[in-house]
Amino acid sequence: MSSSGQAPPRETSPAPASGSLPPVPAAASGGRFSINLRQSGIYIAFALIIVLFSVVTDGELLKPQNISNIIVQNSYILILAIGMILIIIAGHIDLSVGSVVALTGAIAAVLMVNMHVAWPLAIIITLVSGALIGAWQGYWVAYFGIPAFIVTLGGLLIFRALTLTVLGNQGIGPFPDEVRTLANGFTSSYLGNIGLGPLGGADLLTLLVGLAAVASIIGTQWRTRQGRIGYRQQVDALPLFILKIVAAVAVVMAVIIQLARFKNLPWVLVLLAVLVLAYTLLTNRAVFGRHIYAIGGNLNAASLSGIKVKSVTFWIFVNMGVLAALAGVIFAGRLNQAGPTAGTSFELDAIAAAFIGGAAVQGGVGKVIGAITGGLIMAVINNGMSLIGAPSERVLLIKGLVLLAAVAFDVWTKRRAGAST
Repeated sequence: MSSSGQAPPRETSPAPASGSLPPVPAAASGGRFSINLRQSGIYIAFALIIVLFSVVTDGELLKPQNISNIIVQNSYILILAIGMILIIIAGHIDLSVGSVVALTGAIAAVLMVNMHVAWPLAIIITLVSGALIGAWQGYWVAYFGIPAFIVTLGGLLIFRALTLTVLGNQGIGPFPDEVRTLANGFTSSYLGNIGLGPLGGADLLTLLVGLAAVASIIGTQWRTRQGRIGYRQQVDALPLFILKIVAAVAVVMAVIIQLARFKNLPWVLVLLAVLVLAYTLLTNRAVFGRHIYAIGGNLNAASLSGIKVKSVTFWIFVNMGVLAALAGVIFAGRLNQAGPTAGTSFELDAIAAAFIGGAAVQGGVGKVIGAITGGLIMAVINNGMSLIGAPSERVLLIKGLVLLAAVAFDVWTKRRAGAST
């Protein structure tokens, strides 16, 4: 304080030129080096889990064949997690997806095997069936006002009963080769192999796809950062931003190289990549995606702002039905049979993936890539525990503790943020 009792004048920057934005503060342009645990904690935890199981399995976890197995064996859970994260962001839950997987897989089997419908048409009919199932549940939630928990709990029982009715309590198979290839197959080596020194040979096309993915990641993240700076929003410090990009690139290329050394890209991974890209753009760029966040963040405010809450809620359940049908086809194709017990507990794995991946219990928070990461964490735990010969009850125990820890971390970070304001 000065002797007159008045605070000394604050230094101000020169006024900006007419028509231009004021200069971006140091914090917004990357002047601070700090990590947002709520956003980055899931990826740090994923890395630590991989390191842990790599050590205890003597490197078996990261072998090319095992990485491919993790992706193929858990593809249907990852597909379900994409739809589930949208449901949870909007403040709802879907307990019926496992039964929908079983029912739509049964529908696909009856069409392809018993009725000899061409597999492309059969898949389309199956996806439409999933959409109708989602519309049925979405109507009761959105327009009739019944809580999603109750509606989908009823759906869990109804669609399981319909599965048993359609299948006659027996399995139906085998599926056409094209469907099995989609679920279990790999891309062909169109460009041949290339030597990688001590790593041996690797498929050139797979490596080029990996490099294209890396270039896309770098370009997208850089444009996002520049856009936030332009709007004077907070961004990571430049060294931290570069560190995150390098880490993401290293992980992507490590996985791609291992896949290229085994049997090239699994077709189901190509499908997953398309879905992740499409739904990331939907949630981040599309108006519909922003409406989902708004509804989950504050339902009353969303209604008052003119968002068609009922319509958005209806369509996210339709979307969940379509993705569950797609997962049903993939799962049935992988087993080469549609069975009455298919999809059991899939809804729990999908919900766990969403919450472990950073979705908030109250809604309004979550990312597609976070749900995929959560699903992969569950997959690595399953696979790693299997490699070390752990009994099934121990696997369930670890998965339950991980889920509880993820939700507890979400609650803790919110309380900490509230206490600091």
